[in-house]
Amino acid sequence: MSQRKSMMDGTIVRNAVKEAFLKLDPRVMIRNPIMFVVEVGFIITLYLCFDPHAFGGEVPVWFNLIVALILLITILFANFAEALAEGRGKAQADSLKKSKTDITANKWTGTGIKQVPSTELRKGDIVIVSQGEMIPGDGEVIEGLASVDESAITGESAPVIKEAGGDFSSVTGGTRVISDSIRVRITSDPGESFLDKMIALVEGAKRQKTPNEIALNTVLMSLTIIFLIVVVTLPFFGNYLNVEIEVPVLIALLVCLIPTTIGGLLSAIGIAGMDRVTQFNVLAMSGKAVEAAGDINTIILDKTGTITYGNRMASEFIPVGKETVGSVAEWAAVSSMKDETPEGRSVLELMKKQGLSYEESIAEGGEFIEFKAETRMSGIDLKDGRKVRKGAVDAVKRWVEAQGGVIPSDLSPKGDAVAKQGGTPLAVAVDNRIYGVIYLKDTVKPGMKERFEQMRRMGIKTIMCTGDNPLTAATIAFEAGVDDFIAESKPEDKIAVIRKEQAEGKLVAMTGDGTNDAPALAQADVGIAMNSGTVAAKEAANMVDLDSDPSKIIEVVSIGKQLLMTRGALTTFSIANDIAKYFAIIPAMFMLAIPQMDALNVMRLGSPMSAILSALIFNALIIPLLIPLAMKGVAYKPMSSSHLLRQNLLIYGLGGVVVPFIGIKLIDLLVHLWV
Repeated sequence: MSQRKSMMDGTIVRNAVKEAFLKLDPRVMIRNPIMFVVEVGFIITLYLCFDPHAFGGEVPVWFNLIVALILLITILFANFAEALAEGRGKAQADSLKKSKTDITANKWTGTGIKQVPSTELRKGDIVIVSQGEMIPGDGEVIEGLASVDESAITGESAPVIKEAGGDFSSVTGGTRVISDSIRVRITSDPGESFLDKMIALVEGAKRQKTPNEIALNTVLMSLTIIFLIVVVTLPFFGNYLNVEIEVPVLIALLVCLIPTTIGGLLSAIGIAGMDRVTQFNVLAMSGKAVEAAGDINTIILDKTGTITYGNRMASEFIPVGKETVGSVAEWAAVSSMKDETPEGRSVLELMKKQGLSYEESIAEGGEFIEFKAETRMSGIDLKDGRKVRKGAVDAVKRWVEAQGGVIPSDLSPKGDAVAKQGGTPLAVAVDNRIYGVIYLKDTVKPGMKERFEQMRRMGIKTIMCTGDNPLTAATIAFEAGVDDFIAESKPEDKIAVIRKEQAEGKLVAMTGDGTNDAPALAQADVGIAMNSGTVAAKEAANMVDLDSDPSKIIEVVSIGKQLLMTRGALTTFSIANDIAKYFAIIPAMFMLAIPQMDALNVMRLGSPMSAILSALIFNALIIPLLIPLAMKGVAYKPMSSSHLLRQNLLIYGLGGVVVPFIGIKLIDLLVHLWV
């Protein structure tokens, strides 16, 4: 997404404040049981402000009022955290909606073109989109080739090439054709487009809870119920000791005992995790997928279009006989001047990269000979009668021999050497003379080796799947730096390796962009489809990378780990800081009747009332102080699980004990002066 809102954007904050009050509705609060308990406590103490003797107590009205106010602020801070996380998602959805306009489509009726609103298009309709026009809906290019501006979806200004057939035929509604013309078959009905799904997912921040979140909620609710039982039984214990414990004090104790900190931030942490994935231009179909990414052990990567560019690119000019690199390059360039295939364009790019030159005027007026499956060659017939060809070595050999030419003795060995390295050799000839070989290879994308090394440090195994022969696969695997590879793989082989890893108890991620990747993407725990890929791949995956950058799986895994770490860290902190609150409130409740309890007043708090109010105030303030951490997430660095656990306990466990002691003591110094 090109437009990203900062956490403290004024509009988002104002809306979050408004939402915080709207969420006070008990029907909304019941979704967060812990904060609902706090709200019930607020209602009871608020009632006691008007009827202080309702439960036979003698607590001053001002104390009831302060407790009620602090509880209200606690709830509002928790609601604000959730609303702030939701607000960032809604802001992204608004920017997407701006790109979703009513487009006029050129629908093909079978006999001609009829202009209709894009909302009338149905799955299976054919539309024609020309230069400067918006693509009216999701679809697949069935004829033509065009450059498409996808910045409205990806935020990237560089156009992408879309062409009929292969894995780069998928187009997205709301993007613009900036050159040529294409015929597109619509693949979605109104309201079901990729952009519609994006808006719904980004806007629907109130997503279903993930399994880990449900489990943690269960634990937190169990603690809440336990402490509720403890608090309910305390008056009976007090009666035995001849100590009357007032209802507002019991409510204050309950609120401080139950895990309100993590209860108030839990939902915001999950929403913010999905938001961080979206900010990396990865659309997660569910929070479960983001969490699963954090536990990934193995990544299965499709080679073509994922690890490599997917197009064979010229990487070397190899002369044969007495020819030179310059002469091979010159005639290779002449044969490619009118060749618009990726291989043809790569020949000219390699010429420029190597600083070689050729006479462009040679090809003027010549007749381009397109590649055909029968001849397995392409080239150009020059005006002076010379014929230039490039193509498969055996095909060029036969063509030269038919014209009475002599085949250089080192042609076959050099062609075989290229093949053994996993490349494709193309011979270059002019009339009856062979000049040399073009070494074509499927180029590994820059930075992939470093990325895979980083994955190893994270404890993640990488496996490359490819349809190439074992020799070619081994070459690409070595260049890319993957841990293992499967050569000559079929769709069922990819599924088999995923199931094998899963049977060993591992979580598996899969990236891909082709229709043949769809079954494996669906089988994987985390399936990431490239946006440039086919509709089938995107529908099977539970994540879509809008930038079509397979190496981004590292960011996705890091965000998943960050989400789990953040939730674990704040849960540890929340439970640990309850310890300080115990030492603040419990001695304050019983100190007058049981002087020996003063030994537990290690913080030396001023009075029972100041102790209770200080603990409550700290309990309320800690939530907004932790909101930035919940939104940004705990910084993740690759490390072992044991090291991570030690770090979590040291920073958030020990910190969760120490910080409240200091905070409550400082607050008590101020409160005691007033109370």
